[in-house]
Amino acid sequence: MTTLAAYAGLFAISLIAATILPAQSEAGLVALILSGQYSTLLLVVVASLGNILGSLVNWLLGIGIERFRHKRWFPVGEVALDRAQRWYRRYGKWSLLASWLPIVGDPITVVAGVMREPLPVFLLLVTIAKTARYAVLAVITLGIVG
Repeated sequence: MTTLAAYAGLFAISLIAATILPAQSEAGLVALILSGQYSTLLLVVVASLGNILGSLVNWLLGIGIERFRHKRWFPVGEVALDRAQRWYRRYGKWSLLASWLPIVGDPITVVAGVMREPLPVFLLLVTIAKTARYAVLAVITLGIVG
């Protein structure tokens, strides 16, 4: 695999993993670190950027989703969406620090869009969460190997 393809693949899977589509980026990151062929720092940066961009897609979906909430085909029920909005009002922007968590992290970023969280705040908190997750994973991986 060429170096560019490895980084591009990691970026793509990291972006997809942060959206509402199911994907696993951590395994890709660990595999590339363990190969010893790539800069760990650059791998963490690329994975983080992809994951942050995926979360931004979710935020944008949240911004536009409100107008469809009363449609029959809308995939989230009225009660569930109201509950998510109440939850976000209670915990607010700081819940974005949990955006790295499996299962709940992606919906948090969508609800942040629904709740019109300002983009600079959204990006700052999501960047901290996503980058910290990949950095910790890289340190653990290097600690096991080293």
